[in-house]
Amino acid sequence: MSARAIARGALIGALYALLTLLTIPLGGGVQLRFSEALCVLPYFCPEAVPGLFVGCAVANLVTGAVVLDVIFGSLATLAAAYLTYELKRRGASKWLAPLPAVLVNAVVVGLLLRYAYGVELPLWMCMAGVFAGQALSCYGIGMPLWYALDRFGCKLFE
Repeated sequence: MSARAIARGALIGALYALLTLLTIPLGGGVQLRFSEALCVLPYFCPEAVPGLFVGCAVANLVTGAVVLDVIFGSLATLAAAYLTYELKRRGASKWLAPLPAVLVNAVVVGLLLRYAYGVELPLWMCMAGVFAGQALSCYGIGMPLWYALDRFGCKLFE
């Protein structure tokens, strides 16, 4: 990986962490992380995969997440980002780009809310809440971002 690609990945990670920190008060009752809109970036540049992972880990550490969330929440972001990259590599529709982040986080973060944070709701409700928040972030904000980046891709970060 080139120095330029590493710098782009670092920029993406910093942007993810910053967006998370700036929008914490806006989340409300639904697990909503506006920075998850960046989940479409691996569709354009592979260095977004480690960038999003590191950004999520930093955001989780800084916001005081429990250790299990720092580990498994960050790994969920890594898995979703890699799957998004693979979708592009295999020629999948752009409309599938946000789907890994929606599905992976619904399961992993739903489990974390229920068992690591002790949210007293049925597991399916925890997962459904995360699913709704992820769908709003990833499709509602992420797809307009996808369209904005479609013309420039990774060049926007150069």
